[in-house]
Amino acid sequence: MTQPNVILICVDEWRGDCLSADGHPYVETPHLDELARNGVRFSKGYSATPTCVPARVALFTGQSQERHGRVGYNDGVPFHEAHPVTVQGEFRKAGYHTQAIGKMHVWPERSRLGFDDVILHDGYLHHSRREHKQQFAMFDDYVPWLRRQPGVSPDAEYFDHGVNCNSVVARPWDKPENLHPTHWIGTQAIEWMQRRDPVKPFFLYLSFHRPHPPYDPPSWAFEQYLNIPAYKPVEGNWEHHWDEHRQDGDYQASNGRLPDHVVHRARAGYYGLMAQIDLQINRIKESLLDFGLHQDTVIAFTSDHGEMMGDHHMFRKAVPYEGSARIPFIIANAPSAPVAARGAVLDHVVELRDIMPTLLDLAGLPIPDSVDGKSLAHLVEGQGDEPVRDLLHGEHVYWGQNLHWLTDGRHKYIWGSGKGTEQLFNLDDDPDERTNLADDDAYAGEVQRWRQLMVDALRNREEGYVVDDVLVPGAPVVTMLRHVRERLQPISSGSAEHQKT
Repeated sequence: MTQPNVILICVDEWRGDCLSADGHPYVETPHLDELARNGVRFSKGYSATPTCVPARVALFTGQSQERHGRVGYNDGVPFHEAHPVTVQGEFRKAGYHTQAIGKMHVWPERSRLGFDDVILHDGYLHHSRREHKQQFAMFDDYVPWLRRQPGVSPDAEYFDHGVNCNSVVARPWDKPENLHPTHWIGTQAIEWMQRRDPVKPFFLYLSFHRPHPPYDPPSWAFEQYLNIPAYKPVEGNWEHHWDEHRQDGDYQASNGRLPDHVVHRARAGYYGLMAQIDLQINRIKESLLDFGLHQDTVIAFTSDHGEMMGDHHMFRKAVPYEGSARIPFIIANAPSAPVAARGAVLDHVVELRDIMPTLLDLAGLPIPDSVDGKSLAHLVEGQGDEPVRDLLHGEHVYWGQNLHWLTDGRHKYIWGSGKGTEQLFNLDDDPDERTNLADDDAYAGEVQRWRQLMVDALRNREEGYVVDDVLVPGAPVVTMLRHVRERLQPISSGSAEHQKT
């Protein structure tokens, strides 16, 4: 079999329910829906460590957080030293022409990590702007390009409109649409396909910064969603568990009440960015047809994490709830997949770590021993439907503790390491996670069963979460497990939760 080309599309902060194919009441994604019809859509895709940096470690290495060691958000950690085996490196070893376009969010920023080349735009990175004193050419290709365009000032950049990168403030893009970073990434991808090595198969990592804030889509896309029904917050019987972390009225807070009209505009901006990306994906798909590559190119589409977007008065990510942790997950166009297998929607619990082994498997390449993700190639090819795991453990350090969670796709159990906060949700009956069953005495036995499963997941962790077979709150918080820290002494620089995630 001729080795297929592979395009891995990763967007940033796209909720798993924000596809019209998933039944979203407002979001329209016709071209992503078409992609799903030509492959398999996994409706229970998750990001186990749902912020930008650790999620990308899982995506690039095919590893769980227990193995890659990144359980929180850290900027300034040398990626190539901590994680030497990557999906792009394996494709390159196999003779592929490898290219990244868009967001990498690694350090040093110009690290290629197995790509032959990187065309870079990470978005607004506080760490990089400070480190390089806004000398954009050191860490960004988009801004130098922007400043060369006709009619653009020599000091123009993506922050000209003043909207912060974790803000719910929304407004239309302040420049012509072809100058928007999303459009730029699509154009760069098409131009690269013209320049690629024609005698090699290619692996293209296409990474859009949006729909991560700022919520600044072109006017047409913003206006498309301004007239959807008024925002009504999703609320449950448990939000008081996190009241100490509330910052009401703060437009950059992760937890807090905001005026409904503000969230309504944020949704319009967020969904509008998705509409713009959907069209860029269509541009790329049509270009594959123009270049005669469509039949020989596997396309995967996913996100690093979701966005709470006001659910339970929360915003951003890092928390265990569906808005934050559930992601879109599509594998399409596999030449080895029979027509009868295409268009399937599977409810198996899958995770970002599964993408590397799946793509290598579909290309007929060996999967490194360092990978503990599971290949989904047999499911994409319609060969059986056995799930690859019964249970997924996710976690993230946030709010001064580690928020651990387990899910089998039908239920979710959450344990906060700070005070031992417990939550249990029936996702089949309660997909919005409104009712915490852990507070209901009728479910005491079920809570105990899930608690024991969490004990099993955390029994050997260095933090000391389990003592005498019991979950013990108050353990010291680490954002990086010891086996990775030991490779990196001294770590070049740290991070703080207020930095961009």
